[in-house]
Amino acid sequence: MLPSLYISHGSPMLALEPGASGPALKRLAAELPRPKAIALVSAHWESTDLRVASNPAPETWHDFGGFPPALFAVQYPAPGEPVLAARIVELLAEHGLAAGLDAQRPFDHGAWVPLSLMYPAANIPVVQVSLPSQLGPAGLTEIGRALATLRSEGVLMIGSGSITHNLRELDWHAGPESIEPWAKAFRDWMIEKLAADDQPALHQYRQLAPFAVKNHPSDEHLLPLYFARGAGGSFSIAHQGWTLGALGMDIYRFG
Repeated sequence: MLPSLYISHGSPMLALEPGASGPALKRLAAELPRPKAIALVSAHWESTDLRVASNPAPETWHDFGGFPPALFAVQYPAPGEPVLAARIVELLAEHGLAAGLDAQRPFDHGAWVPLSLMYPAANIPVVQVSLPSQLGPAGLTEIGRALATLRSEGVLMIGSGSITHNLRELDWHAGPESIEPWAKAFRDWMIEKLAADDQPALHQYRQLAPFAVKNHPSDEHLLPLYFARGAGGSFSIAHQGWTLGALGMDIYRFG
């Protein structure tokens, strides 16, 4: 059975400057059975309602600005999978979660940046599931649980975000050895609670974790972690790292 993954996707420049994350993602993909498809929740598709992309040929959306032209030239032409999208909607409905199909949605960079490093041939179908962030950690956990059975059907489940994400606090000249203590304290607390499977603490992280709001002024980049945890099994760390002083690049595996 495939695991589920939480991937800290960092800056969009990861696609061109993969640093230590690129080899880690490549190695992880090589270790896993080849997925029949990928179901992915990205921090960059927030929605008020729950939606599932059914576009058979999603475009590569460069949903950012201020980066070099080479990044805007990157394409990730993986196919969509409308049949899987419909199956996801059915599974969600069975768990009391109403979702609609979105036939127009392109791949945002939370999807195509990490996938371009894991599966550069872009020949595995990908279906994005939206992030109804108002549901919070408990709601995203339930969405993951509703779709957990897909892992036994050859679908790789991915939550794509960032274990820490305060862009105003980044040091754009910092090397990978430079880590802000407040960012490390939060990351270490999250790992401790994930390893202990302490769901009550994890769901109340904003009240309990050290420097929670400083690390996540808004929580859209952490919520995909709860999707991955809900869909997966036992917790393990696939990769740890930092960039820009306070942007965690950790990759976690569930199952």
